[in-house]
Amino acid sequence: MRTLYLVAFTSILSIPAFAQEDVRVLAANKTSTMEKEMNEAGDAGYRFASVMGGETAFGGSEVVVLMTPHPAGGSRFAYKLLATTKTSTMQKEMQEAGDAGFEFRGQTIFKSTFGGKEVVVVLERDGAITQPTKYEYRLLATKKTSTLQKEVSEATAAGYAFVGLTVADTAIGGDEIVSILRKPIQ
Repeated sequence: MRTLYLVAFTSILSIPAFAQEDVRVLAANKTSTMEKEMNEAGDAGYRFASVMGGETAFGGSEVVVLMTPHPAGGSRFAYKLLATTKTSTMQKEMQEAGDAGFEFRGQTIFKSTFGGKEVVVVLERDGAITQPTKYEYRLLATKKTSTLQKEVSEATAAGYAFVGLTVADTAIGGDEIVSILRKPIQ
């Protein structure tokens, strides 16, 4: 138990000094609820810092998000949470968000009440930027690391940059390595 507290305490110390007193920890068992809470925090001047899905002591299966104050404050950041068991659906939804100026910020695996195990992606748009960079997203999902090596190498050679990775036991694909890459749209 002592180690657990030490790890938690050490993690808190790594948050910037200005944010230690005013960090928001959000937890929900529905992605739609989490998206709403993140947007409320974004309107209050907070910015996404980290995400993790899993079993919590009292909440059961939840997605947990840490948000920290943004130095500029004010209503600034908007968020989209995408959750699906199908990579083709996630690819389509991420591209729609990318076309609207949302940027990838994080991903996790989350077991929802109705969707089963899903890949959850957090996207953010900075309201202070009038002409946000738009991205083309590519999702790669495979069961074999050798296949992932080949596909990621091909994608990076085509100008994509790697932004996220999870190992997902999804309802549709079983055990998959899901990687997300993006490149700016010219």
